Amino acid sequence: MIDRRSFLAASLASAAGLALSANAQQSSDSENAMPQPPFKLKYAPHFGMFKNLAGDDLIDQLHFAYEMGFRGWEDNGMMKRPIDEQEKIATAMNELGMEMGVFVADAEWKEPIYVKGGPDAFKTLQDRARKAVEVAQRVNAKWCTVVPGPFVNNLEWDYQTANVIDCLRAMCEICEPAGLTMVLEPLNPWTNHPGMFLSKIPQAYMICEAVNSPSCKILDDLYHQQVTEGNLIPNIDLAWKHIPYFQLGDNPGRKEPLTGEINYRNIFAHLHKKNFTGIVGMEHGLSQDGKEGEQKLIDAYRWCDDFA
Repeated sequence: MIDRRSFLAASLASAAGLALSANAQQSSDSENAMPQPPFKLKYAPHFGMFKNLAGDDLIDQLHFAYEMGFRGWEDNGMMKRPIDEQEKIATAMNELGMEMGVFVADAEWKEPIYVKGGPDAFKTLQDRARKAVEVAQRVNAKWCTVVPGPFVNNLEWDYQTANVIDCLRAMCEICEPAGLTMVLEPLNPWTNHPGMFLSKIPQAYMICEAVNSPSCKILDDLYHQQVTEGNLIPNIDLAWKHIPYFQLGDNPGRKEPLTGEINYRNIFAHLHKKNFTGIVGMEHGLSQDGKEGEQKLIDAYRWCDDFA
């Protein structure tokens, strides 16, 4: 069986050869790409991830990803796109049979609105939830990301937790009738997001239990959780009933699989064994620039997805 080091060397050589060949052709890389079978899991790239191989056009990127075997897509910034662009993306994805993953509904980075709570917070957050529902219905999305903001140092932690729970219940009053699920994303406090209230999977699990709504679940970003607490597969199993969505990136570096310490081949096999049918969002960068780097990313997912 090929090991990681051999695979990466072969992948780089393959990517370089592909780029040289493509430069000698008249037509685009996207047009000449050989269609690949669907992956076993619904890995979801994002716009810009294949811009060198597929071009700058958003719809061309969707078509290229589909041809490479990807059946999911996610776009954190979907709410900021013009309505006509949202509709165009949704139409293309529907025609291809691709599934829309998360967009960011509310990521509060500065104001401790969730941990302080209260009637004004409920009103503000319900207004944000209504806007998220409108976008979700327009782009056929089932999930939206929520980051419940920073903590404060002048209020006992348990009071902050209770306030967050009440705020999320208020948002569920809007999301639940619309069939939209907020996925709470714990963020690591060490390399990316110091000062955020939500950082661990057990903490998110407890909050979901307390909110007690199908519209409040967990986004398990395996990159963040490797940095924060490790224990990835056991925490997946312990929190399973509240995890409809995953994201990933390797650690250190937050690049594609096979660039760090996380054994994504084992994790993907574990998710497949548990009959996971949701989306695995590719919320990471590329370890190499250009067409070669994009092909290296595709090859890495092919190797990690070949766990049978």
